[in-house]
Amino acid sequence: MSANRRDFIKFVVAGAVTAGCPIDLSLVAAQTGDAQKSHGADVDGEDNRICHQVRDGRVFSRPPASARHDVVIVGGGVSGLAAAYRLQHRDFLLLEKEPHWGGNAYGMEYEGNIYGTGSAFLTKDEYAYTFSKEIGLEMLPIDSSDASIIRGELVPDTWGDGLNKLPYPPPVRESFKKFKKEMLAIDVEKRSKEVYGKPFSDFLKGYPEELKLWWDNFGPSNWGATSEETTAGLAIEALQEMVEESRTDDRYTWPGGLGAITKKLADILLPKYKDHMQTGATTVAVVSEKEQVLVTYMLGGELKTVAAKAVIMATPKFITRHIVEGLPEKQSDAMHQIRYIPYPVVNLIFDKPVFNHGYDTWCPGSAFTDVVVADWVIRKQPGYQQKFNILSCYTPMKEDERGYLLNEIGARKIAANVLSDFQKLMPGLNVDPIEVHIYRRGHPLYMSTPGLYTQVQPLARQPLDRVFFANTDSEGPESTTNTGILAAQRAVKEVEARLAGKPAPKPKTVVG
Repeated sequence: MSANRRDFIKFVVAGAVTAGCPIDLSLVAAQTGDAQKSHGADVDGEDNRICHQVRDGRVFSRPPASARHDVVIVGGGVSGLAAAYRLQHRDFLLLEKEPHWGGNAYGMEYEGNIYGTGSAFLTKDEYAYTFSKEIGLEMLPIDSSDASIIRGELVPDTWGDGLNKLPYPPPVRESFKKFKKEMLAIDVEKRSKEVYGKPFSDFLKGYPEELKLWWDNFGPSNWGATSEETTAGLAIEALQEMVEESRTDDRYTWPGGLGAITKKLADILLPKYKDHMQTGATTVAVVSEKEQVLVTYMLGGELKTVAAKAVIMATPKFITRHIVEGLPEKQSDAMHQIRYIPYPVVNLIFDKPVFNHGYDTWCPGSAFTDVVVADWVIRKQPGYQQKFNILSCYTPMKEDERGYLLNEIGARKIAANVLSDFQKLMPGLNVDPIEVHIYRRGHPLYMSTPGLYTQVQPLARQPLDRVFFANTDSEGPESTTNTGILAAQRAVKEVEARLAGKPAPKPKTVVG
């Protein structure tokens, strides 16, 4: 696409870049006034100065407690909202730094059409499926095995019948089939210690580069890591699930992805508990005392402190360890070991049908990993007409590329590269969208590295007297909405036991 054509496309840059902010402050200076005024772009972001100061060890003044609660929940993503939902019988206070609820499971709208910014789907065997039904959401089946676009050709049902249609020489196709057979023969549960302690690249040795290319595209989108840094057990299970889905797809979602869950939770809670739910509140300190925990947060430029009988930290561990005082050294180190990737999502908005070939299509070798059709699960509903074809391009990045998201120029360049690669994918896609929206996130997805699930996470989530730990990075082995809800369930049980003076529930044993 030529520069002249691109000049007529509106680029909209939004989203929290550095939630928690463990980033070199010098990078922030790159966001200049001139960058904000660049032609054809709207910019929306957040002020991260408070987060940076917390990260850098600043001790904020802590006013006396102005209110007391049974439980304070820090973090209004899916984990924090699920905890609040389970604690409706308690006097809770829910604090969220962003101006909206949902965290990484958050949907946005264009002309009434909802599109996703992450958290795409859940499966029927996940607890999130049962939980979604409990809160009154109608499950919408995906019923579309994943395809891939390889060398300009669409390959439906990639790991099913698609293996016979890969546009590769016969020896390469046979290697894909051999690999599939070998991975299906592995009993992950019996070999848990081995496969969760090894990198997935060990199982790719001796196979052609084309196979590694596919997995190095798939891995970052799902668990934040290429094959060299992925725990093998997770990837093997993912392949086994994909093969099963090629026969019967048991995945479900909504327009905008799993943001429907967090929206529903907020819709349930706000009418009853509006005074107990505060957005725009950045927590700066959590300090345990003998009979209470003091939580200090910044709201509208003013510091406030509240006291609680218990606190649930539904926040990423890389910022949790800077906020909670008194963490044991080993627990703080475990939190520090968890690594996160930057993960923007680029939504291409077309005013006519351009790509409706399947729900999720993988694109190895592109600037993005996969493309999701935003309205896929409602396209076949009676009377529905697709006015806008909104395509969500998932664009995970490497850890050291986080700085590119800090200013509008860098973010727009990422979005432009995604658009350019999309238009080259296959014939018929060289069409200009009416708008391109990039939603920036600096640290939304933890990397599922060897040993994380079996060694690091169990230590990182250990309760600290009256302080308990939730969030998607608490459970593993993969960062999902389901694990965020499960983490909330566990933390709530731990809180109830503590408030009742009972022994805490025994932690789940992780094999390996």
